[in-house]
Amino acid sequence: MPEPGKKPVSAFSKKPRSVEVAASSPAVFEAETERSGVKVRWQRGGSDISASDKYGLAAEGTRHTLTVRDVGPADQGPYAVIAGSSKVKFDLKVIEAEKAEPVPGPAPAPTEAPGGSGEALASTTEEGGGFPSPKGSSSAAPDGSGASDDPIGLFVMRPQDGEVTAGGSITFSARVAGASLLKPPIVKWFKGKWVDLSSKVGQHLQLHNSYDRTSKVYLFELHITDAQTTFAGGYRCEVSTKDKFDSCNFSLTVHEAVGPGDLDLRSAFRRTDSHEDAGTLDFTEEDVWEILRQASPSEYERIAFQHGITDLRGMLKRLKGMKRDEKKSTAFQKKLEPAYQVSKGHKIRLTVELADPDAEVKWLKNGQEIQMSGRYIFESVGAKRTLTISQCSLADDAAYQCVVGGEKCSTELFVKEPPVLITRPLEDQLVMVGQRVEFECEVSEEGAQVKWLKDGVELTREETFKYRFKKDGQRHHLIINEATLEDAGHYALRTSGGQALAELIVQEKKLEVYQSIADLTVGAKDQAVFKCEVSDENVRGVWLKNGKELVPDSRVKVSHIGRVHKLTIDDVTPADEADYSFVPEGFACNLSAKLHFMEVKIDFVPRQEPPKIHLDCPGRKPDTIVVVAGNKLRLDVPISGDPAPTVIWQKTLTQKNKVPAGPSLDAPGEDAGDSDEWVFDKKLLCDTEGRVRVETTKDRSIFTVEGAEKEDEGVYVVTVKNPVGEDQVNLTVKVIDVPDPPAAPKISNVGEDSCTVQWEPPAYDGGQPVLGYILERKKKKSFRWMRLNFDLLQELSHEARRMIEGVVYEMRVYAVNTIGMSRPSPASQPFMPIGPPSEPTHLAVEDVSDTTVSLKWRPPARGGLDGYSVEYCQEGCSEWVAALEGLTEHTSLLVKDLPTGARLLFRVRAHNMAGPGAPIATKEPVTVQEILQRPRLQVPRHLRQTIQRKVGEPVNLLIPFQGKPRPQVTWTKEGQPLAGEEVSIRNSPTDTILFIRAARRAHSGTYEVMLRIENMEDKATLVLRVVDKPSPPQDIRVTEAWGFNVVLEWKPPQDDGNTEILGYTVQKADKKTMEWFTVLEHYRRTHCVVSELIVGNGYYFRVFSHNAVGPSDNAATTKEPVFIPRPGITYEPPNYKALDFSEAPSFTRPLPKVSWFKNGLDLGEDARFRMFSKQGVLTLEIRKTCPFDGGVYVCRATNLQGEAQCECRLEVRVPQ
Repeated sequence: MPEPGKKPVSAFSKKPRSVEVAASSPAVFEAETERSGVKVRWQRGGSDISASDKYGLAAEGTRHTLTVRDVGPADQGPYAVIAGSSKVKFDLKVIEAEKAEPVPGPAPAPTEAPGGSGEALASTTEEGGGFPSPKGSSSAAPDGSGASDDPIGLFVMRPQDGEVTAGGSITFSARVAGASLLKPPIVKWFKGKWVDLSSKVGQHLQLHNSYDRTSKVYLFELHITDAQTTFAGGYRCEVSTKDKFDSCNFSLTVHEAVGPGDLDLRSAFRRTDSHEDAGTLDFTEEDVWEILRQASPSEYERIAFQHGITDLRGMLKRLKGMKRDEKKSTAFQKKLEPAYQVSKGHKIRLTVELADPDAEVKWLKNGQEIQMSGRYIFESVGAKRTLTISQCSLADDAAYQCVVGGEKCSTELFVKEPPVLITRPLEDQLVMVGQRVEFECEVSEEGAQVKWLKDGVELTREETFKYRFKKDGQRHHLIINEATLEDAGHYALRTSGGQALAELIVQEKKLEVYQSIADLTVGAKDQAVFKCEVSDENVRGVWLKNGKELVPDSRVKVSHIGRVHKLTIDDVTPADEADYSFVPEGFACNLSAKLHFMEVKIDFVPRQEPPKIHLDCPGRKPDTIVVVAGNKLRLDVPISGDPAPTVIWQKTLTQKNKVPAGPSLDAPGEDAGDSDEWVFDKKLLCDTEGRVRVETTKDRSIFTVEGAEKEDEGVYVVTVKNPVGEDQVNLTVKVIDVPDPPAAPKISNVGEDSCTVQWEPPAYDGGQPVLGYILERKKKKSFRWMRLNFDLLQELSHEARRMIEGVVYEMRVYAVNTIGMSRPSPASQPFMPIGPPSEPTHLAVEDVSDTTVSLKWRPPARGGLDGYSVEYCQEGCSEWVAALEGLTEHTSLLVKDLPTGARLLFRVRAHNMAGPGAPIATKEPVTVQEILQRPRLQVPRHLRQTIQRKVGEPVNLLIPFQGKPRPQVTWTKEGQPLAGEEVSIRNSPTDTILFIRAARRAHSGTYEVMLRIENMEDKATLVLRVVDKPSPPQDIRVTEAWGFNVVLEWKPPQDDGNTEILGYTVQKADKKTMEWFTVLEHYRRTHCVVSELIVGNGYYFRVFSHNAVGPSDNAATTKEPVFIPRPGITYEPPNYKALDFSEAPSFTRPLPKVSWFKNGLDLGEDARFRMFSKQGVLTLEIRKTCPFDGGVYVCRATNLQGEAQCECRLEVRVPQ
């Protein structure tokens, strides 16, 4: 961590950027440091890059350059440059030459302030020790790949989360596809959910946009300079077009070490009148709670952000307790709740109730009107208006408004993410000190927030890059570049829905030598090969000659392939005779051998020299030559003779035959019982080509076997002949190899976290004794095997420990000899470490009879379960007897065939694959004897009242009882025994059932059930009532009719259906239509008045009776219709007062213009009206008058001197 008051400074003033180059072209990366003389390292895949034919490194002052020549697909990948504590990553992407097209350049690099910088979306990312990342977050992807592709949205590249040091600068970029857009999109930037950043543009914040015509992509940038800690938080970018809308959330983290007294939130947010502070937020000394109390709930977050309130939950809790004066809404009867919460993927309904049912509403999301679609559904039922959002996602987490006219109500929807589950757990790992460790875990949600823990302590990034966290979709990685012994422990990945646990075992480096170098004896001009094999294929080493480092040249070659290191010397000379050693780097050991130079001396002999084989130990006794399987076998035999001898190579084939047993004459001391005899046969070897070949020159014969195999073992006979004589030598060749794989190991003694692994030696040891064994294990669903031992196991069994209980494992074993390690054995049968279960709980005796005891218990609290065993023994005896054969899976058992009167103890054990657990036993002995218990009926509460059933329904009355021995049950009805097949009685040891399949009225009555044990008894009485629909009422009649009213009377029904009459339904029907209409319902009297009848119509009336079952099937109906008479009406014509329209004549000049109007409308254009003017009399004629012609008519005369008018009212009546 930086010291308080100091800001970390980047070592780079210019950083290399990711590039795309065509295949076979060079790639150049440039970086500039703040000062000269800084040591700069270039890396690829975590390994340092050195100057070579492939890579060119250059440094000039503060400028450093990396050139990758002749780029190919293998050069593609991540690179990095390191200077001091600053590390910058960049990528090289290789594309085919014919497909290489210009692509839009990356976003302009943000300027870097002296105090430090951060980048939210650029082509490089800097990893420095300047500041740690916040817990649970990850830096932006270097090339923007962290943004998920959204084929439906408008974004081509979304803004990513960013980090910046206080005082530094950062740029957030968003790219929008413009190929399908007719007009440029509208982009808005917000902080939180409400603060529009377009109003904050100034010294600290700038907005830029541009358009690339080549790629048809719009680039929008939010640039923040001189970042403060108060700028941290969540941001949102919204883009909208004519018919589409998309948004993206991202966050900014500002790092700064602040002392306890340095934090002044109000001064950080206070706005001054100076233009230099434009872009900061305002904070005034007004009453925040008064503002919140009067504000809408949708404004809470905006006001809290402006006034520096961070505890939103506490703010809402305080506001809830405050009284708020609300004005009565004229548009809404019921508004939206202040906030709603819904789980991701579920449906939510937002409902309001309007004062005007016919009013139109609009729904808004973040101020944008919502259009109806498959996910947004609008419903209108009466005065209620509902917005339904189906399949809610995080994009629906927003503010919503319902607008009616000039009023609106707001709410906020919070979308809750489901718990993140572990889909692929972590795997145990075993590494050596200095090796790279990578834990990988897969979760159910892409981009989910997770925590990494070591031994229960949360891990964070440190200055030394100790831990590195990586996200790749649903996969999360924890990387430790160089493991140390302190890194061993249990690592966990924790999500909101669980955690995954794995163990890391770190062991010190220990190099094993599978094959050491051996002494060699070679002749002049021959080839000498020293070869060794070690356990680690990544170990490098140095070859020494007489203690000095050996420098390779054209004759001396050094190779390293996998675990094999080889030194080859061609054309050996006497100067090559020396001690040779191989020293592995990083290990305190060396492997030594000596090279002997064999000089063949041929003395001058006269002609006719007999042939001779020049070896150190010629003779009949074979000399053994050992060769490793797969290596080249070369037998170089010097010969002499004159004339030149003929060389014959033969291989002796042996076969064992049975002969009669008897003493051996040649070896009298041997066992006379040995009855085997060896029979020798010889195979001639004369091929000059192929895997096995013979080459002969004047002074030597060479026998070569390419890739020695086990079949090449045996005794080889070399015979040389010429006319003078012959010579013969036997050479024994032994081929040694790695052992065969052992058979699959067997697992036994499985415990809670351990087991015993046993195996058999391999069928073939490779010709060398087996030095030991290596054991590996893995989880069944995993593919990674973990080595359990580094020191070879000498025994044929091993106790494996430190396994996780409940996880299925497999084991395999390797055999090791001096040549190397065998192939792995087949995997063992899968097994699960599990401890014996704990004891069962709550063992109790449920029932006892003369020969049986019924037991019950509950399962154990811990451990897997295969079943239970039950045992019993006599009181005072220690011999337990099994109550049943095998195990039972049930938690109860009836133990039968017990001796009457015996006092027994019982115990129960739980069993699983690890064996039996601890037993639980009865505390007191149980006497096997029937217990006399008084009979007692336990009548349920609902049967203690009158039992009512409808006709045709089944009757099932179950009454539990107690009593021992089993009581006798007797049912009676009205004191008489039950008879007939319709009523059946079923009895069990604990209850009795009265069953009637289809109830009839005759089944009603009082039933009595009685229990009897010897002279003890118990009784219970049940009342059953079977009800039916009532019959119709009786004697319906009309007793009086007047005006528009009729009086009806009737009598109650003859049959009430065995239950109370609840009321009557009265209906009427017009004689013309005979359609029945209900007049009265649930009417309880037997007379009523039917009103509002139509004069002149005839009516029928009917009445239904009702009880608890329903209405009667038929109704009582009046036999004759009742007519409503029409009263007489006498027309009296109205008296109109005669009007006097006479007046004195008058003359006007000029003549006026006359117009007629009806209700203010000019009638001059209507053809139904005719207007006349004769001798000063104006007439309006209306053709075919109708009621619509009534109204106020005006006659208006107008000239230059003024106007005059008169009006009258016309009423048109329809004749009767």
